[in-house]
Amino acid sequence: VQLQASGGGSVQPGGSLRLSCAASGFSLDLYAIGWFRQAPGKGREGVQCIDNKDGRTYVAASVKGRFTISRDNAKSTVYLQMNNLKPEDTAVYYCAASRSLGIYYRETEYVYWGQGTQVTVSS
Repeated sequence: VQLQASGGGSVQPGGSLRLSCAASGFSLDLYAIGWFRQAPGKGREGVQCIDNKDGRTYVAASVKGRFTISRDNAKSTVYLQMNNLKPEDTAVYYCAASRSLGIYYRETEYVYWGQGTQVTVSS
């Protein structure tokens, strides 16, 4: 079982990145997928999540209107499109899988975690 997060990098404020979370070893369509981030010296924050049952999405207020999550079950991949990036978005971003989603931003809801990908927003 593996989740592979990729697509991070360095961008200027106002720029965009698209993160990918590729799943292997399990059926992605049975899991809700969440994106979390952890900035230096801070705790992990739930950013956005997409349910597997009805495609419902959940989004943190800090990224609402700028980030969009989507999933392609055929490709076993979930995406996080990040637009209008700000310096405060700088963090390591992780994807995680939940078999039975309750509260999307609660880390204990998730059973599988990816390794993280660094996003740096700086001028």
